[in-house]
Amino acid sequence: MTSKILQVQGMTCAACARNIEKAASRVEGVSEANVNFAAEKLKISYDPEKAKIEDVKKSIEKAGYKALEDWEQADDDKQRKEKEISELKNRFIMSAVFAIPLLIVAMGPMILEKTGNMLPDYMDPMIHTRVYGLIQLILVVPVMIIGKRYFSVGYKSLFRRSPNMDSLIAIGTSAAFLYSTVSVVKTFIDGMQYHMYFESAGVILTLITLGKYFESVAKGKTSEAIKKLMGLAPKTAKVIKNDAEVEISIDEVKVGDIIVVRPGEKIPVDGEIVEGVTSIDESMLTGESIPIEKIAGNKVIGASINKNGFIKYKATKIGKDTVLSQIIRLVEEAQGSKAPIEKLADVIAGYFVPVVITLAILSSAAWFIYGESFVFAITIFISVLVIACPCALGLATPTAIMVGTGKGAENGVLIKSGVALESAHKIQTVVFDKTGTITDGKPKVTDIYTVGNTDENYLLGIAASCEKASEHPLGEAIVKEAENRKITIEKLDSFHAVPGHGIVSVINNKSILLGNRKFMIDNNILLDDMESKFHKLASHGKTPMYISIDNKLAGIIAVADTVKESSKAAIEKLHSLGIEVAMITGDNKKTADSIARQIGIDTVLAEVLPEDKANEIKKLQKQNRKVAMVGDGINDAPALAQADIGMAIGSGTDVAIESADIVLIKSDLMDVVTAIDLSKKTIKNIKENLFWAFGYNTLGIPVAMGVLFIFGGPLLNPMIAALAMSFSSVSVLLNALRLKRYKPVQVI
Repeated sequence: MTSKILQVQGMTCAACARNIEKAASRVEGVSEANVNFAAEKLKISYDPEKAKIEDVKKSIEKAGYKALEDWEQADDDKQRKEKEISELKNRFIMSAVFAIPLLIVAMGPMILEKTGNMLPDYMDPMIHTRVYGLIQLILVVPVMIIGKRYFSVGYKSLFRRSPNMDSLIAIGTSAAFLYSTVSVVKTFIDGMQYHMYFESAGVILTLITLGKYFESVAKGKTSEAIKKLMGLAPKTAKVIKNDAEVEISIDEVKVGDIIVVRPGEKIPVDGEIVEGVTSIDESMLTGESIPIEKIAGNKVIGASINKNGFIKYKATKIGKDTVLSQIIRLVEEAQGSKAPIEKLADVIAGYFVPVVITLAILSSAAWFIYGESFVFAITIFISVLVIACPCALGLATPTAIMVGTGKGAENGVLIKSGVALESAHKIQTVVFDKTGTITDGKPKVTDIYTVGNTDENYLLGIAASCEKASEHPLGEAIVKEAENRKITIEKLDSFHAVPGHGIVSVINNKSILLGNRKFMIDNNILLDDMESKFHKLASHGKTPMYISIDNKLAGIIAVADTVKESSKAAIEKLHSLGIEVAMITGDNKKTADSIARQIGIDTVLAEVLPEDKANEIKKLQKQNRKVAMVGDGINDAPALAQADIGMAIGSGTDVAIESADIVLIKSDLMDVVTAIDLSKKTIKNIKENLFWAFGYNTLGIPVAMGVLFIFGGPLLNPMIAALAMSFSSVSVLLNALRLKRYKPVQVI
């Protein structure tokens, strides 16, 4: 299956989103279609051998909307949104110019009559009945023309049997306009005064446009995180060509180009330094305010800032492959995804408009049959149609998810989907991998013990020669120590790594075994007096490795990995949230227990082979616990995928990051707390939004149907209904925007 994100145009409410999902899903080969109404994006999963993007676009176009790929969008998203906001503002102002005088003319007689003031002749409907009606008709027509989109979209959707919010507005205002126009015609026939609804039609359209304007402004603010990220990258790069510096567009940079960056300039794309020494501010990605020292061979990240040195570096990743582009893609995908909590609102929104139209017809007919006037019945009909608001339901979840994932990205926590954002708040147990996650992952050789007359440097050289072919972080420490001591690395005759156990190799016709205690016992190596030293080293949190030469024990090399500063604080915070903390490692139990004691780990899962990590997660899940796994290595990928939520340390491997639901860019374990806390805050916000959206419609529609009037209360004016409808969507958006004030949990 392949996934694709398309920009969708023409949506006006949650019912539209549902219609687009149905249209896309009808195409053979499309397995899933999710529309984010707030982001105006459609994410589809499809089989490229069965379905073509063009077929999906045609199906959506047939439903009355437009879907665009990235390359088809002439204007960038920001310009399009700004244009839309500007158009809505102009439409509101132009509508208000006619609607306000219309309201004064229509309501003036009633207000002046109640206050005891005399009406001027031209405003007295009793004296100038025909002129009174004609003035209102002349004033309402421009408002109807300005708001023609509501009618064109609304009736098209209605005729396609997929009505939306525009359909409700179109039917309600059309009914008011047609009834009032017939009344004006009647005044010219018999000179009698009739009730008119021109002001309702004009003011409703004006207020709806005002609501749409506020909604569009607020929706623009939900995606500010993406805009900030997009604005980080420089537009040009200085490249060496023919021994001269040439400034080119960043889009023209190719992999392998040598780029020059001076102090104070931004790094254009990802690469590796070939010349120069500097310090680089990577806070835009890592949140780490202290610049990092960089020398030749070190990697640099696009959009970070070169602080004080002149460097030349080779471009290694460009365009969509850069770290920044990948982050933007992850955030966009997360903002376009749906959380499980959204499904209920989606189902209701899908049936909402047809149900509202039915209720409007039934309630107005019931009042008319009951004995009320046709004017009363038409008031009920218009009010029910206008007050109903599927927009609030449609915006409740995606807006909160957009702001939540955006705030996560700002703070170095990349939440890859709405499902992950929702699920994180349910976590009961967090399982940490040890090396590179709880610890720095940069171990050092601390102790070397030899057997008999074996030379310490000789033993270290043999071990380093074996580990040179390995990629294990503990092995790297041995190799580095040997290089520091200028010990020659021998050529291996053969090499075989036994995952989770050790290494088998041959050097100068000598058989070498290097690994843990179990590995030695399995190979019948006698450990003798070294056992006590092994246990002593392990009890101090060090990792001892036995070395045997020609099936005889030659010594022990101990390596220690220091615990990250943030580990203890993060675990304390997790405990304060009522979350159990476990540590999983391939290390021996004593080493693992020592580290666990230092930082307050509840459960230790030691001597676990890489392939068994996922099984350990399964065991915890069988205890009906929601489990999060935090890791950084290739061997963590299955466990990350098995966990309810997989969290990958950003400094880890691409495989681990790909397998995870959440990526912690800063490699700071406090961000595990941030991810869970942000999830809790976002879900709370979503529930508040859904409460207000459901509550508004649950109370508003019965009031519009005349329930209060039955008990002697007032009848809802259609104009008040329109104002309430507009306010409901804006209030949900404003509540979602409160999440922008979120600040990560701090270590006290």
